[in-house]
Amino acid sequence: MSKNQLLQFVEDQIQVKEFPTFKAGDTVTVKYKIIEGNKERVQSFQGVVLQRRGSGKTETFTVRKISGNIGVERIFPFASPFLDDIEVNKRGVVRRARIFYLRGLRGKKSRIKEKRY
Repeated sequence: MSKNQLLQFVEDQIQVKEFPTFKAGDTVTVKYKIIEGNKERVQSFQGVVLQRRGSGKTETFTVRKISGNIGVERIFPFASPFLDDIEVNKRGVVRRARIFYLRGLRGKKSRIKEKRY
C-alpha cells in the first residue's frame, strides 16, 4: 500500500460535521465536549481565530483568548468528534491569513475592526 493510498484510506474513515464559514480575525465560540471520568459536559472557548491550516479532513484552526491576563491558544481539528458546535460572534477585518502579530499586542492595540455589512 502506497502512502497516497494509506492517506486516502484514513481520510475516508473520518467524518466531518458541517460548521459555519469563518476566517482569521473572526471571534468565535467553540463548544467542545469534555469527558471527566464517566461524566460528559460541554465547555465553551471564546476567542479570536488566528489561523486556519490544512485542507480536507485534516484541517485545523487556532483560537486565542486572554484568560486572567495570560494569552491562551488552543488548536481544534475540524474532524474531532469532541467538537460540538462553532458559533461566529463577530466578523473581523484583517489583511492576513495568519495573524500571529496579535500575540505581541496588549490592551486596545489588540482590537480587531469589526466588519460592517
